[in-house]
Amino acid sequence: MYSAEIMAGLLFLLLLVGLAFLLTFTRTIYAKKQESEPKNLPHGSMGWPLLGETLAFLKPHKSNSVGHFLQDHCLRYGKIFKSHLFGSPTIVSCDHEFNMFILQNEEKLFQVSYPKPIHGILGKFSLLTISGELHKKLRNIAVSFIATAKSTQDFLLYVEKLSISMMNSWKGCTEIAFHKEIKRFTLNLMVKLLLSIEPEDPLALNILEDFLTYMNGFVSLPINIPGTAYSNAVKARRRLSSIVRGVMREREGKMDLMELRRKEDFLDVLMSKRKLSDEETVSIVLDILLGGYETTATLLALIVYFLAQSPNAFQTLKEEHQAIREKKENGEPLNWEDYQQMEFTSYVICEAMRCGNVVKFVHRKALDQDINFKGFVIPSGWKVLPVFTAAHFNPFLHENPSEFNPWRWTDKGMSKRVTPFGGGPRLCPGAELAKVEIAFFLHHLVLTYRWKTKSDDFPLAYPYVEFRQGLLLEIEPSRNLN
Repeated sequence: MYSAEIMAGLLFLLLLVGLAFLLTFTRTIYAKKQESEPKNLPHGSMGWPLLGETLAFLKPHKSNSVGHFLQDHCLRYGKIFKSHLFGSPTIVSCDHEFNMFILQNEEKLFQVSYPKPIHGILGKFSLLTISGELHKKLRNIAVSFIATAKSTQDFLLYVEKLSISMMNSWKGCTEIAFHKEIKRFTLNLMVKLLLSIEPEDPLALNILEDFLTYMNGFVSLPINIPGTAYSNAVKARRRLSSIVRGVMREREGKMDLMELRRKEDFLDVLMSKRKLSDEETVSIVLDILLGGYETTATLLALIVYFLAQSPNAFQTLKEEHQAIREKKENGEPLNWEDYQQMEFTSYVICEAMRCGNVVKFVHRKALDQDINFKGFVIPSGWKVLPVFTAAHFNPFLHENPSEFNPWRWTDKGMSKRVTPFGGGPRLCPGAELAKVEIAFFLHHLVLTYRWKTKSDDFPLAYPYVEFRQGLLLEIEPSRNLN
């Protein structure tokens, strides 16, 4: 009989031999794949077998920087390089010209291609993942509604009402967790616009809780086992879908009456058209709710963070809004004409998008033919990741790129050197709506409060933007301008 010690040693030796065989086999497969690759592929590293370089690529870093991974790879291989990310051979682009080429050739040379686990969270009809005629149809519906809603006085009055309510809720406070607070603001605004659900309705709180769970799933390991963040996100999405379906069922019996009256919200518009399936209707509502809630709240948090670091920008912004307020009589509400006068405000919004990078990159793949660009070959079927952050911090495109400088936007050519809202056929449909919400909120914020941030709290790319401490602010009432 062998002793337990000898048996343990043999088992350990067998394990080592097995691991060695697995690594050798995997590396052999990788070597054969590399032999079949085009000779003029961009340079780069495919990283570890199976894992590639995904973990290093997604390592959290300050969102107002490119991060160590991109900085290192661009120095070693150039602005366009190959890698192995999200389970696929990938071309990573930190080249602004190539990024624009990719975005402008959507459905011609490139197509959206998000990892399969993302589909499990978003559903099969999400605007983020679908392509072709279905994407065009759903996007056009969203754009049409948003284009009309953004300038209606009812919408503008509601944005202002919620903004003032939030200012009042902070009276007497010396510290607030701004990112958490502003998520509540944007969610309440979007559920009212899309579903006519009021902030005090218990459904609004349920939706907020589910969306927080939903977002956590985006950056989790895609393991659909009960209790994991990914599994919880999938379940949260089902609950959110159930809420929207419940509202739809309540309205179906009243459709004749609804068609006679003015359409009140986005769901009314979708149901009155009768052109979408229930699943498509639910998906587009959740997509716009997600975009209007999460990205708008994050952009507002970034603006507040950067303004705290830039007293001159804060003062200029305050002066612009003070001038608008002085023209109002007896607390008259803001209107569309006031928004159009908020020129420096628009500079602040765009500069925060450039510096903070709410969207770091997007997922695409080359379609049915190899693509030649600047002497490189992008093989058909390969993933392509246009990284917007790199162009936003390119010193050849932007002077002192790490500096928050809204005045740089007086240069009308700036919009051609950034891609904060994407580009091409997938340009963010809610960009203008978000700008209106942010401008009205900032109007009341800068005239009501001043603030400081904690020195150790800053925006992190996870890859979506978060703050370590929820962006804790020390606030005090704003002093009137002389």
